[in-house]
Amino acid sequence: MDVNKIKLVVIQSQCDLYKPSDEIVFDGPVIDKEASAPLCMTALQALYPYVFAGRQGAVWESPVQCPDCDEKVIFQVTKIE
Repeated sequence: MDVNKIKLVVIQSQCDLYKPSDEIVFDGPVIDKEASAPLCMTALQALYPYVFAGRQGAVWESPVQCPDCDEKVIFQVTKIE
């Protein structure tokens, strides 16, 4: 059972969908829609391995960049205590 909640925080963005400090919250395998900004599928592709690992307790310390280079978005993955 996934016990860790994971939060993605936008720390830098050149994308119209995100601004710094936007958050996306995962409660286990689902997105908490009430607490989250919209989630772009391109960003999800890059972030999924980090979210999955975080749900299992292994949180990546370094920021993660969305692969869409024209609209660069950098996220920090954190565990919600």
